[in-house]
Amino acid sequence: MNERTERAAVADLLSAIVAALDVPLPALAEADERAYHRILQRRASDVRIVLRVMLRHRGDGDLWESASEIRHRTAEEPVSYTPFVFKDGSTS
Repeated sequence: MNERTERAAVADLLSAIVAALDVPLPALAEADERAYHRILQRRASDVRIVLRVMLRHRGDGDLWESASEIRHRTAEEPVSYTPFVFKDGSTS
């Protein structure tokens, strides 16, 4: 992998991590808060697992595949609660 391709792969991996961990704040209902914490904990755990595998198998792993795995796992745990809505109408 050349330097330019490697930089693009690293950027893609970091983008997948940010997308996985960037969940909207929950509405004030207790059920929404529980769901928020469950999703955030699950996604953080998934990211940690993928990164741990990458560290254990240095040189064997593909950054693109790792980013794809994070995105796949994120899609399996969609936001299923009501997000908090700020006064300006945004959710983040």
